[in-house]
Amino acid sequence: MAEELRSEEEQLEAIKRWWSENGKSLIAGVVLAGAGIFAFKAWQNYEASQSEAASMRYQQLISLVSQPTLEDAGVQRARNLISELESEHADSLYTQMAHLLDASMSVKADDLDAAAKALQSVVDSDADSYLKGLASLRLARLHVELGEQDKALSLLENPPTTLAAQAAAVRGDALVAQGKRDEAVAAYQEASRLSEQSGQPVYGLDLKLDDLAVESPS
Repeated sequence: MAEELRSEEEQLEAIKRWWSENGKSLIAGVVLAGAGIFAFKAWQNYEASQSEAASMRYQQLISLVSQPTLEDAGVQRARNLISELESEHADSLYTQMAHLLDASMSVKADDLDAAAKALQSVVDSDADSYLKGLASLRLARLHVELGEQDKALSLLENPPTTLAAQAAAVRGDALVAQGKRDEAVAAYQEASRLSEQSGQPVYGLDLKLDDLAVESPS
């Protein structure tokens, strides 16, 4: 029994010495680890709250621009929401989608330059490829409307697969404006083929081909 007690006392003394030498650093490590976990959870909560705030502003924006008519006060409120998204949630997907709505509002107001600026901001952003492709497509249509055909064509070079038919149709519009009939016909026919393959209709292609005196391939 005496040997067992000495053994236990020696073990206790060894533990005391180890704690004296390492206890403080261990506590510090646990505290830091706890702080790290707390900081990570706090960051997750912050990110969630930021995403929720951006989502709420975007929903408010959607509600405004979806109205049949938008009075001056409503337009100003919509602009304020877009500004808030830009300043407080610059990297959010909601902000890029808000720029698309901003462009639509500007087109309705017949301010094509402002619409082009809003769309260009999405094209230049880090948004996902589809959203950038959609902005590029709409911006290309604007450039065609503004008589800037080369700019339009440069935006239509590598569209997302889901927008390829629409991009080919707009390319045809730009080529018609440049007087390049044969290339325009080829673009419209490609748009018709891609539209049929994807099951996504592109309206007006038959009329455009008729205007060029070409039978539609569909």
